[in-house]
Amino acid sequence: MSDRKRTTALALASALAGSAVLFTAPAAHAAVVDVAYDCKTPIGDKSAVSPIEIKAVKEGDGYKLTMSFQKGVSSSPIELGKGAMKPSAVVLVDGAEKASVPVSGPSNPEAVPPDTPIKITDLSGTYTPKKSGKVTFTAGVLTIVAMGTTTTCTPSNSPKPSLELDVTAAGAGNAQAGADTPGDTLPQTGPADSALALGTLGGTVLLSGAVGVLWLTRRGRRARS
Repeated sequence: MSDRKRTTALALASALAGSAVLFTAPAAHAAVVDVAYDCKTPIGDKSAVSPIEIKAVKEGDGYKLTMSFQKGVSSSPIELGKGAMKPSAVVLVDGAEKASVPVSGPSNPEAVPPDTPIKITDLSGTYTPKKSGKVTFTAGVLTIVAMGTTTTCTPSNSPKPSLELDVTAAGAGNAQAGADTPGDTLPQTGPADSALALGTLGGTVLLSGAVGVLWLTRRGRRARS
């Protein structure tokens, strides 16, 4: 193989290696899941189905969860004035660890007419993992407090998780980095930072490939001289 062909092959292999590393960045898997609720209301038992979406955003040592309802799950025989209804719920965590994360949201921003499905505002809360690994987030019990009454809605269809995510426990990334490299280390705070770190590693592979190309080229010239 000529020096030129050898140089081209090494550069291509290095580029592919860098790309392979980038593709290993952890990804979240989210889905809108239909949740069937059985509700215990002041006027009797009710049931409804609402598509629910759960999102997670890294914040500090934890993850801010947002639970969104695409349909109302209950109604009132009388009008609910603005701010009369306060929702809250529980998001169930499973996988690397089991936990229950309370989420809550603002009161209804507008009056709700009688016998009209109540639109639940987005509910949010913070999940701080104690263990690193893959976890799932599933809709749990929904509670609606309105005008001195409480309505409790329980999922009855064993809904599937709305979100699957690789999480990092507080301090786990830094502790591991400190054990491997006693010098200065970059902080690792979650999936986004892990992807960035992997991107940097991919760049390192490409740079190493470039150095190898230069070395082979110079070596070939010396051999011919």
